[in-house]
Amino acid sequence: MNLVTSESMARAASQVQRGGRQPLPLDAALADLDRALLNGEMRSQRPVPTGFEELDRAVGGGLRPGELMLIGGSQGIGKTTLTLQMARNMAMSGARVLYVCYEHHERFLLTRLITMENFEPTEDERDQGMRLRDVLARIDETGSREGGGLQALVADCPTLSRAAARMAVYADRLDLLRGSGSYTDLPALTAEITALREADPQSPCVLFLDYLQKVPVHPEALNESERVTQVVEGLKDLALSGGLSIVAIVAAEKEGMQAPRLRLHHLRGSSALLYEADTILILNEKHRIVTRQYLTFNPHQAQSLHAWVVCSIEKNRTGRPMVDLEFRKRFEYACFDPADRLVTEVLIDERIETD
Repeated sequence: MNLVTSESMARAASQVQRGGRQPLPLDAALADLDRALLNGEMRSQRPVPTGFEELDRAVGGGLRPGELMLIGGSQGIGKTTLTLQMARNMAMSGARVLYVCYEHHERFLLTRLITMENFEPTEDERDQGMRLRDVLARIDETGSREGGGLQALVADCPTLSRAAARMAVYADRLDLLRGSGSYTDLPALTAEITALREADPQSPCVLFLDYLQKVPVHPEALNESERVTQVVEGLKDLALSGGLSIVAIVAAEKEGMQAPRLRLHHLRGSSALLYEADTILILNEKHRIVTRQYLTFNPHQAQSLHAWVVCSIEKNRTGRPMVDLEFRKRFEYACFDPADRLVTEVLIDERIETD
C-alpha cells in the first residue's frame, strides 16, 4: 500500500504554509519525509562530530539539528577551552559555527585558536609548537614594531605558519561574537543565526554560548531561576525551529563547587536545564574524583591524575548515559589532547561514597 498519496502531499504542503504549528496528520508527516528524502534535505540532518572520537561515539556521532548540549564544570577546569575546540572541529568539518562569548573578547578567543592550531603532538611526547604565553609574547612584540602585521607575526616561525594555514581552511565558517549581558538576548541570537542560515542554507549550523546564565532576558526576570528557565526554553525552541545544534556552558551552584564530585543537580539556576537539554556533560578534575582505594594501591600514579579532566555524560537522549570519558589537559597549548578515552579507574559516587 502506498503510504504517500497526492492528498497527503497536499496536506503536508498546507501545514508548511501555515507555519508548521498546526497538528500534523501522520500521512502528511510521511509525505513531508518523502519529499525531504527525495530532495536531499535529510543530508543536513546528519550529526556534526565534535572531533572527540569517544564522545561522538557515545552521543550518536555528534550533534544533530534541534539538539541542545549543556556543559558544566567548576571555574578554570577548561569549559571554554573544550567548547572552542569543539567549535573549531565542527567548522573544520564543514558546519557554520557561531561562538558567542559573554566572558572574553574576540581577540582572546583568536589567540587561543592560533595556539591550538600550532600545537603538534608527537608519539614520543616531545610536543612541537609554540606555547600560549609565547604566542602572546610574539603578538605583543610584533605589534610594537612599525609595520608589523600577520605576515610579520608568522615570519620565520613554521609552527605559526602552520597554524595560519589550518585556520584559513575554516576561517569563513567560524564567527566569533563578544556577547553583551545587556543586549545579546534571545532575539539578538535568533537574528544572528537567521543571518548565518540565509548566507549558507545548505550547511549544518551550530551555536555555542559561553555561558548560558549570562544571556539577558527582557523584561528582567524576577529571579535567576525564572531567567534561566526562559533562556534554556528559548534556546531549545531556537534549536528546533531553526534546525541547528546548540552547545551552552552552564555555571554550577556554590554547593556543587564544594561537593566531592560535581553532578547534574549542581547546575545553577533551574530544573529546566535538566529537562530541556538533550545531552549534559559534567567536567571534574580527575584527581579529585578517583576513589581513595585506587590512590592507596597506586600512589605513584596520583600526581599524573592532575593532567586529566573527566567528562561525564550524565544525560544522553541519543545513547547511554553515565559514561565517563577523560581528556588530557594541554592548556599550555590552549586545548585538550584530541585523543579522548574511556575512564578505566573507579570514580567516587557521592550516592555511595562521600569521604
